[in-house]
Amino acid sequence: MERILVSSCLMGRPVRYDGAAKPVGDDLFERWRAEGRLVPFCPEVSGGLAVPRPPAEIVGGDGHAVLDGTAHVRTDTGEDVTAEFLHGARQALDTARRSGARIALLKEGSPSCGSHRIYDGTFTGTSVAGEGVTTALLEREGIQVFSETDLPAVNSLLQTLESKPDS
Repeated sequence: MERILVSSCLMGRPVRYDGAAKPVGDDLFERWRAEGRLVPFCPEVSGGLAVPRPPAEIVGGDGHAVLDGTAHVRTDTGEDVTAEFLHGARQALDTARRSGARIALLKEGSPSCGSHRIYDGTFTGTSVAGEGVTTALLEREGIQVFSETDLPAVNSLLQTLESKPDS
């Protein structure tokens, strides 16, 4: 059975920067939960950040640029939390590998987990195309990352992976 690394906030755990959760109530998601496929993980908490915590955004690029050392993750007060985000991304990759997850379902818009869009680093609520730090690392290591709006695509990939012998 394929496992899915999933953002803890999507599971209903209050781990977001503001202490909230963003649970997914979709039937597919609930089926995967019941089947024991979901491996919950929060890279920001695992990276050493508290709940609640100041909001953070990537300044100078996206998650790929952070991995390459050309961008940083900063809080709205200017504190550099890049090291915590990198540590959390490495912990997420380790968890995915240990669980055998080849798929990740992460929270869109997050500086860790965004898969299509992130905020632009100005703390004005402006989003831009880009990926978070954890998403970028997982994808570089061959794990396919989806957002909570991509559940049909996740389901299709699960069916494909499980239909292949020795997958």
